[in-house]
This record gives sequence, C-alpha cells and structure tokens, in this order.
Amino acid sequence: MHVELTKQGDIALLTLNRPEALNALSFDILQQIGSAIDEVASYNDVRALIITGAGDKAFCAGADIKELRNRRLIDQKRGAELGQAMFAKLDRLPVASIALVNGYAFGGGAELAMACTFRLASSHAVFGLPEVKLGLIPGYGGTQRLPRLVGESRAMEIIMTGRNVKADEAERIGLVNRVVEGDLMEAGLEFAGKFTRYSLPVLEFARRAVQRAGDTSLQEGLQVEADLSTLAYRLNDAEEGMAAFEEKRRAEFKDG
Repeated sequence: MHVELTKQGDIALLTLNRPEALNALSFDILQQIGSAIDEVASYNDVRALIITGAGDKAFCAGADIKELRNRRLIDQKRGAELGQAMFAKLDRLPVASIALVNGYAFGGGAELAMACTFRLASSHAVFGLPEVKLGLIPGYGGTQRLPRLVGESRAMEIIMTGRNVKADEAERIGLVNRVVEGDLMEAGLEFAGKFTRYSLPVLEFARRAVQRAGDTSLQEGLQVEADLSTLAYRLNDAEEGMAAFEEKRRAEFKDG
C-alpha cells in the first residue's frame, strides 16, 4: 500500500508513501486515497485530516506518466473522472483537511493540495501544473480550483505557461495559507489546533457557506449563509458559546 492512514490524537494523517517515485499518483493510488478519505469520514473521534508525502523531496510529483501512454480515449476520460471524484471526497468530508506540501507538488499533486481546505508549505515547496508541456491540460480539478484560489488571470498564466510557483509566491498569491520554517508536521498540527476545538457541525456549516461563494450568485450565497447560520443557532453549541462569552470562560462544545 502506498497510502498510509494513521491517527495522532484527534487528527487523521494520510501519507503518500512512494518516495522513490516522488509519491507519484497511479490510478491504484488514487483509489487508495479515496478509500482512506472514506475511512476518515467514518471516524467519530477525528477533528481534522492532514495529508502529506513521505520523504523531504516531494508532496506528490503528479500522475504516473507511464500509465497515461497508449490509452483509449474513453479510458483517459474515465481516468480524469476518477481523479476528480477521489479529490472531491475532500469537499464532502465532515472535517477540514490540511495539505502539508513538503517539496514538489506538480500536476495531480498540486490538484490534491488544492482540493484540501488549507495548504501549508515548506520554504522549499514548489507548485506547478505542467501538463501543457506534455500536450495535455490539468484533469483532476486544476483548471477549476486554481482560479478559485488565485483568480482567473493568474491561474490562466500558471496553467498556460506550465511554470513553477515557489513557496513564497504561492503564499503571496493565495495558493497556500502560509510558508513554514521548521518542522512542517508540527506546524500542521498546531494549525489544526486553532480550529479543531470549536464545534464540528458549526465548522462544517462555515465551510459549506464559503464553498458556495465560488459557484453561486451573491444573492443565492447570502440565502445559503442565512440558512446555515440558522441551523447553527439551533445547536446546543450555540447556546454554550454565547453563555461562555457572557460568563468570560472558554466554551466547552459538544458537537451538537
């Protein structure tokens, strides 16, 4: 198995463990990623998911090019749909996900990172969607998620030139949340701790509302926000949170 799923406290850790191939994505590994995400969704004691790559050279160097040669068109389409479907599971995951990009994140690797809720990068991380250099375009969600993160003009330039984006630029344009100096896993766990102490259903409502902002009109998005805000208000956690504020104490949320 090239995908390892472990837990550290209330954080699930998904590691791409194929360092000899820079953690490249075969179709089998895509399936393994999807199965691992499904398993995380079934846990009732996990409050966030961290995804990283084994070794210090690469988060994930992208698709396994050998598998892409001499394929029927229908197989190529199904392959793209498989990658899209596996990464889309992160959108539906009840908890937020954090990509720890510890090196190269090219092609499908960059697309996996972009599918996560948050991205933290080491100072030597490098992102890229180099598919045009192969006579292809991104197929696992890159053309859709990159514009939502950095804007259409920047996304168009990055995709159409196939150029690399180093960590400092990635942070500046909003592709990553922050660049980390030092231990990336430690920083990822600390980052997760900034939100995992809050009510899980409320965090999920917040994610859903923000996600809708990118694919709906302002008026429709405001209605979604009003609906989800009302659902949050119905929770016991809302009463606890407001009571704790008035009593000047830390809220003890029960996720309900």
